[in-house]
Amino acid sequence: MNSTPGINTSRATHQNELGSLLRYWRGTRGKSQLDVSLDTGISQRHISFIESGRSAPSRQTLTDIAQALDVPLRERNTLLQAAGYASMYSDSPLESGEMQGIYKALDRMLRQHAPFPALVMDGHWNILLANDDTPRFFGCFIDMSLHPKPRNMLHLIFDPNAMRPFVANWEKTAHSLIQRVHRESVGRVIDEKTRDLLSALHAYPDVNPEWRGTKRADESPHSPVIPLSFIKDGTLMNYFSMVTTVGTPQTISAQELRIECLFPTDDATETKHLQMLAH
Repeated sequence: MNSTPGINTSRATHQNELGSLLRYWRGTRGKSQLDVSLDTGISQRHISFIESGRSAPSRQTLTDIAQALDVPLRERNTLLQAAGYASMYSDSPLESGEMQGIYKALDRMLRQHAPFPALVMDGHWNILLANDDTPRFFGCFIDMSLHPKPRNMLHLIFDPNAMRPFVANWEKTAHSLIQRVHRESVGRVIDEKTRDLLSALHAYPDVNPEWRGTKRADESPHSPVIPLSFIKDGTLMNYFSMVTTVGTPQTISAQELRIECLFPTDDATETKHLQMLAH
């Protein structure tokens, strides 16, 4: 096989890939090379040389650039690998020893939220943990045995054979949820798995393709949140959610965790909720 004398083709390939990735992230964040230089203290010329493949960055230099561009930890590993370095950030499952401290904290939060639903999801809305009241609540509407684990919260809401028939103002709710997928994606970037999730949601009946756009769902000027409302036995039950994330995460799995707790919006909903779960 022919190769250019004096050039390590493997290294050149890595540097070309790295340059493309860095330009992608700069474009995504709307930053120039000068912006990155000011944020990191790295000279603009050096950044230009790294992107063009004329210079190979040190591990620390690359980490500083990734930090300045707010690159998610999963994608930082990709940058490091493109530069020929080993990955820095682990992706341990929630049940692993490394995650035990976080697991215990999450379990405590979920249990203390009783008698209202609380769950832990990954970055793609897959349910990893839930308190006992979560399946009890949804079980008041649907047969949860027909929706085996692992469950995805969005599929439960969008599926006509799941919670969708019980969601009040379903189109408005579905529109706002799709916007949440975009807004709450890790690093505000739609990765491949998130694109697959969005495609699956848009494949459900009566999902408007225009919801992919940036136009916001209609909101009441008198409400501080868009409620997630359900209809049970002809009664409207209004909830809102609070979302919690892990502060200063150092692993991919920790960064992608999202804790979602449902609260009743009004006293009537709280009363109905307690009656419903008492049966």
